[in-house]
Amino acid sequence: KTEGGMRLLLVVPEAQPVDIVPQNIPLDILYQDADVVVVNKKSGMVVHPAAGNESGTLVNALLYHVHDLSGIGGEMRPGIVHRLDKDTSGLILIAKNDAAHASLSEQFKARTMEKHYRAIAHGSFSKDEGMIDAPIGRHPTDRKRMAVTEKNGKRAVTDYAVTERFCGYSLVECRLQTGRTHQIRVHMAYIGHPVLGDPVYCPDARRAARFGLSGQCLHAKYIEFTHPATGERLHFTAEPPAYFRRVTDALRGL
Repeated sequence: KTEGGMRLLLVVPEAQPVDIVPQNIPLDILYQDADVVVVNKKSGMVVHPAAGNESGTLVNALLYHVHDLSGIGGEMRPGIVHRLDKDTSGLILIAKNDAAHASLSEQFKARTMEKHYRAIAHGSFSKDEGMIDAPIGRHPTDRKRMAVTEKNGKRAVTDYAVTERFCGYSLVECRLQTGRTHQIRVHMAYIGHPVLGDPVYCPDARRAARFGLSGQCLHAKYIEFTHPATGERLHFTAEPPAYFRRVTDALRGL
């Protein structure tokens, strides 16, 4: 009932069934057993279907190549334990059954899983290494972005180390202590060193075009976890894709 006395009827449409089609999309599968799959995701691939990306996703490819994915993630995210942004390449874990899914999710929550990234960032860092401890939540005015904010923000911690310095740029290794949405991208921008090519947190199209980039230079290079069935500690490494190496070589030539 409104202030003027009028009654409004809100009709909520019924949820429509979702039919995710398996697609024969090539996947770089580094490891697979009865419980887990480790995939080296290419840049430009969305992890799971959503509005505007109903096909061509990692989930579509997984449904074709891998059977009996965990159902904990629901119909839209079968087997998905964690995500990588569309334009972030690198290692991602997939659970093939519910027990594995629960175990891997708990490792993320307990911070016993190691995740390391490589990034090319703007500027020259004043220190060779450091820790960024700043809460991340939804941007107060732009709901599509994240931001460092105390209001509704959750603790986010990123360790970083500069491994190589260029003219105006730095090659950085980042280790996540927490797993917030866009965490590295938000934290790097927060300290004044946004990731090169990031269209959201460093919208400098001229610099991105200079290197022929369509997305950020961010790569999930290393992951370490405890196997949910055997208890063995496993670790995997994936080198950055060709475009990332091309940019690094170009920076070395400046």
